[in-house]
Amino acid sequence: MILFADVILPLALADSYTYIVPKELEGAIGPGYRVIVPFGKNKFYTAIVLRIHQNKPENIALKEIHSQLDSNPIVNQHQLKLWQWISFYYMSPMGDVYNAALPAQLKLESKAYVSLSDDYQDLNGQLTPTELEVVGYLQENNKPKQITELTRDLDNKNILAHINALSAKKVVSIGQTINTKYKEKTENHIRIHPQLDQSTAEEILKGAPKQMALYEFVVGYLNEHNVTSISRKELLADGTFTPSILSAVLTKDVLEQFEVSGSRLNRKSVETNVAKQLTPHQQEAYEEVKAVFEEKDVCLLHGITSSGKTEVYIQLINDAIERGEQVLYLLPEIALTTQLTSRLQSVFGNDLAIYHSKVNDNVRAEIWLKMISDNPYKIIIGVRSSIFMPFANLGLIVIDEEHDQSYRQTDPSPRYHGKNTAIMYAHFQKAKTLLGSATPAIESYYNALSGKYGLVSLTERYQDMAMPTITLVDTKDLRRRKMMTSLLSPLLMKQMEEALANKQQIILFRNRRGFAPILECKNCGFTPKCEHCDVTLTYHKYQNKLKCHYCDASYTVLTQCPDCSESSLQPLGSGTEQLAEEVSTLFPDSVVARMDTDTTRGAMSYEHILSDFSQGKSQILVGTKMVSKGLDFDNVRVVGIIQADSLLNFPDFRSHEEGFQMITQASGRSGRKNVAGTVVIQTSNPHQPIFDYIKNNDYQSFFNAQLAERNMFKYPPYYRLIVIKLRYKYENNVSQAADYLAMLLKKTLGERVLGPAIPAVGRVQQYYIREIFLKMEMGFSVTQVREILKQHEETTRKRTKFKYVRIHYEVDV
Repeated sequence: MILFADVILPLALADSYTYIVPKELEGAIGPGYRVIVPFGKNKFYTAIVLRIHQNKPENIALKEIHSQLDSNPIVNQHQLKLWQWISFYYMSPMGDVYNAALPAQLKLESKAYVSLSDDYQDLNGQLTPTELEVVGYLQENNKPKQITELTRDLDNKNILAHINALSAKKVVSIGQTINTKYKEKTENHIRIHPQLDQSTAEEILKGAPKQMALYEFVVGYLNEHNVTSISRKELLADGTFTPSILSAVLTKDVLEQFEVSGSRLNRKSVETNVAKQLTPHQQEAYEEVKAVFEEKDVCLLHGITSSGKTEVYIQLINDAIERGEQVLYLLPEIALTTQLTSRLQSVFGNDLAIYHSKVNDNVRAEIWLKMISDNPYKIIIGVRSSIFMPFANLGLIVIDEEHDQSYRQTDPSPRYHGKNTAIMYAHFQKAKTLLGSATPAIESYYNALSGKYGLVSLTERYQDMAMPTITLVDTKDLRRRKMMTSLLSPLLMKQMEEALANKQQIILFRNRRGFAPILECKNCGFTPKCEHCDVTLTYHKYQNKLKCHYCDASYTVLTQCPDCSESSLQPLGSGTEQLAEEVSTLFPDSVVARMDTDTTRGAMSYEHILSDFSQGKSQILVGTKMVSKGLDFDNVRVVGIIQADSLLNFPDFRSHEEGFQMITQASGRSGRKNVAGTVVIQTSNPHQPIFDYIKNNDYQSFFNAQLAERNMFKYPPYYRLIVIKLRYKYENNVSQAADYLAMLLKKTLGERVLGPAIPAVGRVQQYYIREIFLKMEMGFSVTQVREILKQHEETTRKRTKFKYVRIHYEVDV
């Protein structure tokens, strides 16, 4: 009986593809194994086996699996189930889920090479000039060349057509090589040469005392440590022996150098301590969470800022490990992993690993491989991508700062919500999920109050520290009275001066990076815009560039207005770069650090900025929302919220929720340990009700107000919101496609369909965008919605001019 394998390819394909399992691989592969498969005419890919079966597809010519890569599955059944759920629920191609999940280094790919055919003969003038150029290039190099190399070296973007013509004439052949990206780490070790008679070593090294000393050191080290070799790096580490001395000994065949497999993972021993004893309030919350987990799989821990939620997490993690289970600890920002890792390592040692995009690709691959070994990590700390890790026995998922929108993946596909996906992963593993936040997402708190989740509250700060004093400053009034001469109000400057005089620290929060969001001509009003996107360019003074924050394109700063030719371009507005510069001028004796996307591109940049601030090397930290999320500093007295209105005046139904969360979280960074905190919120409209909720730390009233609004206007948690986005390089086509698709949907779903509409930024990376909104009752079948959307999408694509319009879905926005 012939066996067939359905496999997932790392391509944007909605379905799995079926291949024949060769006889020699029967019984050797199964779900979760990596296999090499041919796809298309000349390509090979690393595919993941989804299932093995005996059902041959009808009327399809099948190919055989080329080879297998693993002796054990690299993806487990829980993960495959999660991938399928993500693909179904978030309406994303399965191949995109696979690409997001598996580390890049574990995906092999083939490359096309062109070479002269073995039986190549001169075709006596039958070749075109370009074909002759290709032949001459291959003869000159005398080895196969990649098509990309031919394109570059011959400066011909249409070279593939000529290569195909040569292939048809049997002048060249096109072959494939499969390349592995993952490189196993090796280390050079030194051992006694296996053919050495050690009694003759002294005679061989006679007259070379330094070489003899090195040899004796190696012998002594091997005997003392009962090992057969020493690493070259360790041998030369303290400078006692130089590379030249070692080379001399090696040439005399007294010692031998060889390679051994190494590891990129941290294996240094870490001193561990017992977890801190919980305060009575923390102990009560801990016991309540355990009681909730007896009845429910998900619990929301609503604890005010600085209440010590992390200590509760640690106790629950310790319980899970004692039961032999693994733990996933999710955070919204990479920056938070720095402080948390130190805290957890002090309790759990090297039983944990950090997994996120700043981790080297080869290290990520090694972490993955260790997780499928017989000795996996017990704890993984990471951002949303760590949801895809291969846990064998997951017992607990902790989702810290669960309200944060950074858990949502918007681009590229798959567009999923990390929090909801983690809850589903825990469900598949029969694990528990703990959500934690001082400002829970409206939907999470609603689910807790309605009984879907458990709810535990932690209402007292650690060591009974008082909540920070929050003061509102009316910047509009100050400017009217000519009292606002800087980005900082007089009150904020006074508070900062007092804090610095007392050797205390300051955090300033401005949720916009760059120096200024706009350059404007004072004469005619011209503003530079991105050539690829419908958005103004942000001025970055330090780099002296104008940048698009949508496509990352850079432009030279204009010195003259292209419209009126006047030299009158001036920056408008402010970002973190301008704020940091101004603060440095106002407080020249203080070290000002800046933390935003521009300053944290390096692998260790987060650690350096946070470490310096934690150690007091910098006194003022200026940053975007990165500084508002769960960071714990003992000596911060003042937090300043600059231009708070920019957080609230955004055309999105969640803008007030996110503004409340960011301002409250940023405020919570002050007064955490032994120092009373002060928060100054600068706003041009201090009479908005939201500021009263923030001042009084009144989450419940804010929640009730938001709930009433959302019920009235049919938003979550009462309705599911799905956004359909259409993109195309021609505006007329995408506009007509959106109109047509919306018309089809309205016939089926009626008033649930809104739009199409042009979004706030209507063109990104040369593609015009239209949006259609669906507001679906919570009881409406997910399967039925999906079928309706896919059916109407297919109908739309049957029209020739809409065939190549890109359509994707954002579910539960």
